[in-house]
Amino acid sequence: MLSTLQPPRSLSLLPLRRFQCSKHIVSAASSSSTAPVTSPPQSQILTTRRSLLSGETTAVEIAKSYLSRIRLTEPQLKCFLHVSENVLKDAQEVDQRIAKGEELGPLAGVLIGVKDNICTEGMPSTAASRILEHYRPPFDATAIKKIKELGGIVVGKTNMDEFGMGSTTEASAFQVTANPWDLTRVPGGSSGGSAAAVAARQCMVSLGSDTGGSVRQPASFCGVVGLKPTYGRVSRFGLMAYASSLDVIGCFGSTVADAGMLLHAISGYDRFDSTSSKQDVPEFQSQFLSVDHFESKPLKGVKVGIIRETLEDGVDSGVRSATQEAASHLEALGCMLTEVSLPSFSLGLPAYYVIASSESSSNLSRYDGVRYGNQVMAEELNKLYECSRGEGFGEEVKMRILMGTYALSAGYYDAYYKRAQQVRTLIQKDFKAALEQNDILISPAAPSAAYKIGEKKDDPLAMYAGDIMTVNVNLAGLPAVVLPCGLVEGGPSGLPVGLQMIGAAFDEEKLLKVGHIFEQTLKGSSFIPPLLANVA
Repeated sequence: MLSTLQPPRSLSLLPLRRFQCSKHIVSAASSSSTAPVTSPPQSQILTTRRSLLSGETTAVEIAKSYLSRIRLTEPQLKCFLHVSENVLKDAQEVDQRIAKGEELGPLAGVLIGVKDNICTEGMPSTAASRILEHYRPPFDATAIKKIKELGGIVVGKTNMDEFGMGSTTEASAFQVTANPWDLTRVPGGSSGGSAAAVAARQCMVSLGSDTGGSVRQPASFCGVVGLKPTYGRVSRFGLMAYASSLDVIGCFGSTVADAGMLLHAISGYDRFDSTSSKQDVPEFQSQFLSVDHFESKPLKGVKVGIIRETLEDGVDSGVRSATQEAASHLEALGCMLTEVSLPSFSLGLPAYYVIASSESSSNLSRYDGVRYGNQVMAEELNKLYECSRGEGFGEEVKMRILMGTYALSAGYYDAYYKRAQQVRTLIQKDFKAALEQNDILISPAAPSAAYKIGEKKDDPLAMYAGDIMTVNVNLAGLPAVVLPCGLVEGGPSGLPVGLQMIGAAFDEEKLLKVGHIFEQTLKGSSFIPPLLANVA
């Protein structure tokens, strides 16, 4: 599938800088006098647009550069399940529009990775499952349609945990993706391929899906920005359903600005999705001011609540320290910090897994070898169902279907599913109360940095516990952004740690403003994985 890629050319449009990690815990929020001086991270979307309009480069040259990097790094990383054969053709169309003096869309020439559970017309869309192997949808998801209308170029389909069920990308039926910061570690999941591809600069931005943290946790593990919108902000039409009341399409970028501009492009009401909102979509780009225009206290008066339960036992000391230093950095920017408690916080994880497994049991019933999915021939109908699903689904998917079916079965519905929904209401009330007193809430994005491949594969409870920081946000339907705030010891040059910022429903604008200012004012930080030092 990579045989159509071009020979190596220039591998980067921007210089790649690396953060120097000490022998101990290193926090990028700490402004030590010995920290290397680096400029704030730049938006790849805006840089690409300026380069194209000025004639400094062409869309084809940019595309060849990224395809070359994919060819060099993909054997090690395995981020992509499929690379599009039309990348250069699409780039040529952008160049032709420029030559004719036609108006360019805001995503013109931007190379975008797409998680494999988001439908792309004529391109494999398998949800990393054998049961959908070779499936090519006859339509684009609404998010993909909007991207193409604005000039974006889909570079390929990224690896994931099968149907979004997992936290490491090890549950893919096809391959295991590695973390660009340390090839022996997981990139997170389930959107691990999308996060790793952005971290390795195989694409400028990417789309993932977030059911319980599947955008935010891999963003933390891979040192990129991960943005989960409010439930209903982005149409789910064309997203293969896992848990319909929790699923959202989210965005990855190397900067807050890139993730925010991609979100703006795909947001809005869609008549094909009855859960999509008719709320107006703000112009997020107005929040992305240059650091030169910041005041001395650019976040003066912003109220920030630190969630007490997220810094208690079970959180690695390095993650706790990086989060506390990030909070101090926000305070230095003018924020007013308080500690808040969410009494229902610990109840979120079991409630999430009951609800998500129950909904997946229902959603995945369509893959029966008759209506959808690959079919295993059998003489009897029940045997056809059994063999098609037995051979098509992986172990993790089968386990969650069984859990969900049990929770919904007669005699257990009230004890499990109904009670989980009641807990969900409590979580929503706790968040509402906390956000009435604060503009945003902050917490770590995960209890630890990226761990070794295979370390938790045989211990599903330990893997599930890693979602404790993120699942409550999905249960409440709120927006959240994760951005790198520091490094902890591990790997060749440290491992990134992500800070999670949570906002009120449909208030992504405020989250993006705070996140952008936080990111642009970090000292001595540049979250470029060591893998790129060998290909830059």
